[in-house]
Amino acid sequence: MNQAVDPSAATPPAGRKTRKNNPEKTRADILQAAVAEFVEQGLYGARVDSIAERTRTSKRMIYYYFGNKEQLYLKVLETLYGEIRNTESALHLAELEPREAIRRLVEFTFDHHDRNPGFIRIVSVENIHNGEYVKQSQAIRSMSNNVLRLLDEILRRGEAEGVFRPGLLALDVHLLISSFCFYRNSNRHTFGEIFQIDLHDEAVKARHKAMICDSILRYLQA
Repeated sequence: MNQAVDPSAATPPAGRKTRKNNPEKTRADILQAAVAEFVEQGLYGARVDSIAERTRTSKRMIYYYFGNKEQLYLKVLETLYGEIRNTESALHLAELEPREAIRRLVEFTFDHHDRNPGFIRIVSVENIHNGEYVKQSQAIRSMSNNVLRLLDEILRRGEAEGVFRPGLLALDVHLLISSFCFYRNSNRHTFGEIFQIDLHDEAVKARHKAMICDSILRYLQA
């Protein structure tokens, strides 16, 4: 039976420098280039040829590692969601007093969305496609459920200590945090132009971060 052969191990054409075979690095380089391509062009506008050019590799190698453009796009989604979800899990929120844990989570979400416009654009692209590819990813669902469990643990601790009101749902609180942090970045161009405000301005960001932290904590308080 024929077996798939890693194209990176093939003999390079005359005149091309031989690259040491490193499958993990090759795959990582392709994925990094794909993130940039899909962020800039969206799913339909992105071209595998352009991704190959960004990595100075071949379409054949991209298909070898990721199957097709749609599967590569799905992997980009999982990678970008994984970055925020994995960092949330590493904030050591369980070690903090409930109100401080919420404040740290809100500040992290605010800063992440502000510093990662690519994440905002990819999520916006996926919503244009009605979440078609997110539906296919058990990994994204699992990672997101983990952060809900973490948030629920904070809310239950706060309720037991009498600092948070009873009956709060982690999903609702997560949606409330995400809504503000996401909107000010997804709509920064239109909102900024219409109301003549620079959402990149450090003083504006500091004011908004404090506002969302205070708003969330006041909503949660007993």
